[in-house]
Amino acid sequence: MTTIGVAAASQIAADAGAAMVDRGNAVDAALAAAVTSLCTEPGIMCAGGSGFVTVWPPDGAPVVIDGYAEIPRGDGRVQLGDGIHVAEFDYGGIMTQGVGYGSVATPGAFAALGEASRRFGRLPWDRVLEPVTGWASRGFPVSRGAATFLRSTYPAIYGWQPESVALLAGTDGEPVREGDILHVPHLADALRTIAAEGAAACYRGTVGATVGAFVHDRGGLLTPEDLASYEPVVRDAVTVELRDWTVATNPAPAIGGVCMAAMLLLLRARAGGAWDTAAAHALAQIQDAVLSYRAARLDGAGVGPDAVAAAMALLATARDGDLEALLGAPSTIHTSAVDDDGWACSVTASGGYGSGVLVPDVGMWLNNSLGEFDLHPEGIAGLPPGSRLASNMAPTVARGPDGAVLAIGSPGAGRITTAVAQVLYHHLYLGADLDTAVQRHRLHVETVGDRRVITYEPDVPIGAPMDYETRPFGCSHMFFGGVTAARWDPASGVVAASDHRRGGAVAVVES
Repeated sequence: MTTIGVAAASQIAADAGAAMVDRGNAVDAALAAAVTSLCTEPGIMCAGGSGFVTVWPPDGAPVVIDGYAEIPRGDGRVQLGDGIHVAEFDYGGIMTQGVGYGSVATPGAFAALGEASRRFGRLPWDRVLEPVTGWASRGFPVSRGAATFLRSTYPAIYGWQPESVALLAGTDGEPVREGDILHVPHLADALRTIAAEGAAACYRGTVGATVGAFVHDRGGLLTPEDLASYEPVVRDAVTVELRDWTVATNPAPAIGGVCMAAMLLLLRARAGGAWDTAAAHALAQIQDAVLSYRAARLDGAGVGPDAVAAAMALLATARDGDLEALLGAPSTIHTSAVDDDGWACSVTASGGYGSGVLVPDVGMWLNNSLGEFDLHPEGIAGLPPGSRLASNMAPTVARGPDGAVLAIGSPGAGRITTAVAQVLYHHLYLGADLDTAVQRHRLHVETVGDRRVITYEPDVPIGAPMDYETRPFGCSHMFFGGVTAARWDPASGVVAASDHRRGGAVAVVES
């Protein structure tokens, strides 16, 4: 008998993962849930997105499969930056993003999912895609998270493309609402092709050729050849020791994993304490230190050896607990799954905030990874074509005493690292149960102009911190992420938790 726990962005995604329990493992479950979210969370996510899969087998070392976005090489007729226009919208504050055909980077989500299935899954790839293909055929309900996000972003990001407007706007001109049934023409056919031919169909097959030609013919940099040359990269996870747990996460050159791990290392001194004003102040100062280091040394650093060295230096300083040394210095979905055989799988994928581009012949929306100004404040013109772009994503797995395993991660752009670190702090250091840790109100330190501001939800005991301005939210908000987590240990079995901020869902099933 096998028991699997899945925490995902929506109930249909969690149920897709649960459907893998018959002869599947946690990897199959996480992949089925993740691909369902990719295709059924418009605005929040898109099938033409990118991501990372972190897997910890019960009898091996943790690995990360890097399927993140690349800068297309193009064919010389279109230059980097062409075909991008600026969209401005209110999402927990005014934000600007580059959207349009020129904002589409080479996506890698399907490549990463396919590689994870090949290496670690028990079920055939076409079985993993059965649930999402069924939803695409019937039409799927718009989730609360997607409806909320589209209320903020629809006019700016999607309102310019007639194909997107035809699907995402109702008869009143307003974006689709929670519970509306959305049927995307040709998506089910594309998924059947991907199921039959493998993830390679998105790159060297008809799906990839259609996507690349559609974007490039309309002034984008992406070409069919960029997709055909894309390959996922398998990396050793970066690991840190936290009390009696080993935590494994996304390594450099990605940004999110090492920053999250550094925050947790610096929080070790507060293990076993209370969640009070002093703890909230310490958490804010640690976030400030790590995020300041990131802004100075990691953002826009690319993927070369200097970027890796800077990330490793951050971890070394955090392991030493030297906070003073550091102070001197979009949309996403996440799926977590574990099983009682000791497998843990964590998948984070992103389409940025979305380019607004729908490729009608395959029913897929595409990313705006070339237009994420917040991730690349210095621009990306200096990075060579084919470079992997910077990422906040931190899909994380952990192994604890008695063989316990944990999978966790979050969407939330720049708030991913702070959201995951806070949940792990409450769960592993302060002893909160998993659901309490996921739902507890959060804070996030950010820069507004030249000011350092603590943004926080209502129940955070922030008091009056010195040297920071404060920006309170009146209620919980998806601005602070959408953590999903699942845990198994021999004593208590499988538990899963999904963030109320995004209307996530869980499923715990046994065969």
